[in-house]
Amino acid sequence: MAPSRNVLVIGGGAAGNALTILLRRAGLAVDLVEAKQDWNATAGSGITLQGNALRVLRDLGVWDQVSALGYGFGSVGITAPDGTVLHVEDDLRTGDDLPATVGMQRPQLQQILIEAVRASGANVRLGTTATIVAQDDDGVSVRLSDGGEARYDLVVAADGLGSATRAAIGITDRPEPTGMAIWRVAAPRPAGVSRTDLAYGGPAYIAGYCPTSEDTLYAYVVEANRDRASIPPESYADEMVRLASAYGGHWPEITKTITDPAQVNYTWFDQMLVEGAWHRGRVVLIGDAAHCCPPTLAQGAAMSLEDAAVLAELLTGSDTWDDALLSAYYERRIGRVRAVVEASVQIGRWQLDQVRDADVPGLMARTMSQLRERP
Repeated sequence: MAPSRNVLVIGGGAAGNALTILLRRAGLAVDLVEAKQDWNATAGSGITLQGNALRVLRDLGVWDQVSALGYGFGSVGITAPDGTVLHVEDDLRTGDDLPATVGMQRPQLQQILIEAVRASGANVRLGTTATIVAQDDDGVSVRLSDGGEARYDLVVAADGLGSATRAAIGITDRPEPTGMAIWRVAAPRPAGVSRTDLAYGGPAYIAGYCPTSEDTLYAYVVEANRDRASIPPESYADEMVRLASAYGGHWPEITKTITDPAQVNYTWFDQMLVEGAWHRGRVVLIGDAAHCCPPTLAQGAAMSLEDAAVLAELLTGSDTWDDALLSAYYERRIGRVRAVVEASVQIGRWQLDQVRDADVPGLMARTMSQLRERP
């Protein structure tokens, strides 16, 4: 492989960071640009990582840090709104000898990846955006907001749901709301919480929590989406408490800690799947720039990490970077990602439509079973 090859990665989230680490390990020159000046400013409250995500994190060399800071478990509980446990299901293991699931604080995962990117020797430029100026068969010319232009053999758009790069290269797909929204907060972990528990019914579609360390969890309540403008940010804590107060079990202990509206996040569920190709010329999409789905299967980050692993494998294993290689990346990913997106959206639709005989456990098991093999 030509040692002079260089890559621009636009976006420093999970997908962009993972790809940067893997390409640098293979000796490629990588510039990573991130629009935010504070790389870890809005990383969120918590994240659920299943085995296929953990598998990629292990390949990145950060599993020891993830294991030390996260909370591993192997089952999910289904409860009534009053907290009565109705059923406990073992999580399907999708990551070889790794735990079925690890919950962790999302800012900690982001910081682990940030440190790995820094250690890789990548050139990181924060508070910087990139604009595609022109491209040809050999590369892409890019204008950077911090001054000057640069030429790259490949540009990777890892700039998220609202990807400006996706639009700039003529891909018109955009995220669409599914009709649901989620309230999320990080909170102290009650001693009895040792797995994810989900309550269906009550004033919300789902009320759940996931342990993220020995001392913390993140809690969430899913409802029909509302006009964001109608909810002043200073009322976020009160709004989440209002919904969560209807739930029993561990919820009263969790709810009493929800006091700071700045720590509560309100987000609509979106869906998108770019079909046909994830590249135009030498600009290629990964992660949320190419696909997104509701977190009903907790597979959003996993799909992004898998994108990075597959693209890195193809780029570092070929002497020819061309349309055929980038098309092969799409073909490797589309079936697996489509299954996750469609199942995640379907679970939400069943709830919105109040389908009482929906086979949610069956759909989840069928979808997750496809993720046992490496992508």
